[in-house]
Amino acid sequence: MNESIYQYFRCSEQPVEFALKGLVSGKNGYFRLGQNVLHGKLHGGRTSTSPTGSLRNVALECVGEAKKVYLPFDLTEVLNSLRFERYAESAIGAHPASSFTGQVYYLLRPILPIVLRKHLQKVRLNGWRHFTFPAWPVDRTVDCLMEQMLLLSIRAGRLKEVPFIWFWPDGASSCAIMTHDVETSAGRDFCTTLMGIDESFGIRASFQIVPESRYVVPEHYLQEIRTRGFEINVQDLNHDGLLFRDKKKFSARIEKINNYAREFKAEGFRSAVLYRRQDWFDALEFDYDMSVPNVAHLDPQRGGCCTVMPYFVGNLVELPVTMTQDYSLFNILGEHSIDLWKQQIDLIIAKHGLMNFIIHPDYIVGQEEMSSYTALLGYLTCLAANMKIWMPLPREVASWWKDRANMRLVRANGAWQIEGKGGERARIAYASESDGQLVYSFEPARDRSESQTLASQNI
Repeated sequence: MNESIYQYFRCSEQPVEFALKGLVSGKNGYFRLGQNVLHGKLHGGRTSTSPTGSLRNVALECVGEAKKVYLPFDLTEVLNSLRFERYAESAIGAHPASSFTGQVYYLLRPILPIVLRKHLQKVRLNGWRHFTFPAWPVDRTVDCLMEQMLLLSIRAGRLKEVPFIWFWPDGASSCAIMTHDVETSAGRDFCTTLMGIDESFGIRASFQIVPESRYVVPEHYLQEIRTRGFEINVQDLNHDGLLFRDKKKFSARIEKINNYAREFKAEGFRSAVLYRRQDWFDALEFDYDMSVPNVAHLDPQRGGCCTVMPYFVGNLVELPVTMTQDYSLFNILGEHSIDLWKQQIDLIIAKHGLMNFIIHPDYIVGQEEMSSYTALLGYLTCLAANMKIWMPLPREVASWWKDRANMRLVRANGAWQIEGKGGERARIAYASESDGQLVYSFEPARDRSESQTLASQNI
């Protein structure tokens, strides 16, 4: 449990020790910690099979004393249940493409007109607004839980502040990445124009390419993406929606996918339609993945990782998809305003998280859709300038997250210093409690002024 907090915040050392109040027992189920719905086992049992209704609230059962915090749940187990979507294993096990209907749909999907696809998808997703967990439109359960744990540490240890390595390089407040999934030959042919649009706003993006069946992938096309400073990633194998349906077929396909990673010089992977089984990701020979949505209410496979921060799946960095996809916004929700994107941006920035956008060159060729996309780019560039938001390529985010995971905060000559690769870009931040809230600052308490405070949330 202590390691989970250390890895999230990269503290100098564990501020206080976390321990279980007693043996956790019973079945994994849902319970509450304040306003946050969690999943796992509890000391004394009594969890719920559903995230709705009356849930046991364990806020008063989390006790801090004598530099120890006693919890009625295993923090690591709960974090893994959320990040790796183990709370949704029953839903994930029933792969949407496993049924006969699903197989027929994915066989015909490439030739189905969007109008018909929209109708079928809306029918399948009917009632999604009634889902309460993960929380729509952005679920920050993991991040709120980690803040609560750090606040409990500060109180139990009667600490003035806790120094840690800030989440992003150069003191950036948050991070945003743009990704383009190329699904058809029409989308491939629009990529040159799309790169020009991105460049006009000073943005570089990654292009996720389907290597087989969907369209021809000429070398000059890949070379143009690289030459212009964009990034190439592998998107599935043939985009038929069946990659994670069967372990034996997955193993055969993943060998080809890993070969395409080397051929394309790709560091990242994304599965088609965001289908996923995170327990199988160890077969991916990539530095990072972008297949896990934060909240998957509008995706065929339900679930969501419930965090706005990157996290590790083994040695792989997961960059969760935290923003509603353009296709879902335009064709499922029937919206062309960027108000939903703005709402999601605000929620993510409040936790200093990652904004991960999927914009398809296939679906923004229309005038109304293009207007929405350029409005988004304009909004992002203003935010980046005014709020110091880092806007790198995805591979740069993964590289930073790996470097940060290996940095150490050490005390030398009476001052905190950061050791490790990339440390010259890292910043030391300080977490403390103020009026019952967790406050972050780049300066120690004695030097802190109100203007230097980074964030303040009610815990």
